Amino acid sequence: MGKFKKNDDPALVISTVQMYSIFMELAEKLRLLAGGAKYDASCATSGSDHGPVLESGSGKQGLKTKTGSIPLIGATAPAGVCHSWTEDGRCVSLLKVLYSNVCRFDCAYCVNRSSADIQRTSFTAEELVKLTLEFYKRNYIEGLFLSSGIFSDSDIVMEKLIEVARRLRTEGGFGGYIHLKIIPGTSPKQIAEAGRWADRLSANIELPTDKSLQYLAPQKSGKLIMGAMEEVNNLEQEAREGRKNNAEKPFFAPAGQSTQLIVGASPEDDHQILSLSSALYRRFGLRRVYYSAFIPVGQPGRGGLPDPRLPNIPGPPLVREHRLYQADWLLRFYKFRAEEILSSAQPYLDPHLDPKTAWALNHRDLFPVNVQQADYEMLLRVPGIGVRSARRILEQRRSKKLTAEMLQRLGVTIKRARYFINLPGFTSDSEKDTAYIRRILSDSDGAGLQLPLFDF
Repeated sequence: MGKFKKNDDPALVISTVQMYSIFMELAEKLRLLAGGAKYDASCATSGSDHGPVLESGSGKQGLKTKTGSIPLIGATAPAGVCHSWTEDGRCVSLLKVLYSNVCRFDCAYCVNRSSADIQRTSFTAEELVKLTLEFYKRNYIEGLFLSSGIFSDSDIVMEKLIEVARRLRTEGGFGGYIHLKIIPGTSPKQIAEAGRWADRLSANIELPTDKSLQYLAPQKSGKLIMGAMEEVNNLEQEAREGRKNNAEKPFFAPAGQSTQLIVGASPEDDHQILSLSSALYRRFGLRRVYYSAFIPVGQPGRGGLPDPRLPNIPGPPLVREHRLYQADWLLRFYKFRAEEILSSAQPYLDPHLDPKTAWALNHRDLFPVNVQQADYEMLLRVPGIGVRSARRILEQRRSKKLTAEMLQRLGVTIKRARYFINLPGFTSDSEKDTAYIRRILSDSDGAGLQLPLFDF
């Protein structure tokens, strides 16, 4: 009953969406449309339930423990509240939902694909405006992350998302963060209007090659997705130039644009993924590329939907996703190039070593580094010295001789850096052989030592 065909009449689909909107309670819509949005990697969580129960006879909520029920403090509900992180490390809460989970596209990896027999529903713009404002007033959220299934023509769907953002700003006086998804095939006029009201825009590229996109999502077009990114980039540049001459001119999507790549649903290796990310950063000035480990939901390895195109894997490749994020940070903040991290001869990131340490072990001839004299770029390449600690080293050594104790206070992870640095009065382990260092710094499951991305 929840299936839609790609050739369905758009007017019929829209009227069906409106019917769903009328006859379903708002709380149930929130549950369904928050659940449908949780697979977008731009946020980490989208509501959960750890088992609150009613204490017998009291009507109060509590949690079951070994010693009995205790009063409930705090909550992971309401559904749809997720956590995202700013570039300076602050955690922000967003209402992350779909406008509608009705979709005409049948992407193999998507839980909302048209052939999925799931319960379908849609918000109205009025409902989403009210929900966002009420959640904001209650301090549940600091902003809105809004996407949608493609239930009609791209411009029609995009107009619905824009209407929500516009009404939040003009009718609700909402000054919080708004992130809107760009629907593939949206006209330049609609993209310009979206950037007028949203802080960030994103068009998900989804898969690393056009071949995989055509295989798993044949109704999507890589050319249209790239075209949307290019249009956003052009409008960003125009807005920046316009504000140089007139500071009163409006901003366009001041938080820039991002995209998402699904990892593990298609056969591309890490070298292909990282090379694509590097090209996207250069070509379109993206703020972030998000990596989303493919999640097999329901039936093992089939995403809950019998489809031989999907990989038969026991679970999402989370370690691979984590290593890609680390490599991405090397591109964005540590002045590495994609071809330095991986190559066609070595196409996958090491699951047991972070990519910076792996690079250092492959370039032992450049180490040990004298931290009293090395430039900023070389300091950034030392495992255990991050962006922050490298800057602090430069500041401190202008007037002081560095010591091991001082490096620790500056944020250097000495246990890792000791194999790659040289410092007067410091006993370095840089003479240890590569196999020994690798054994000491490796983690058995690929996730043992997860240093903060600005400190590894």
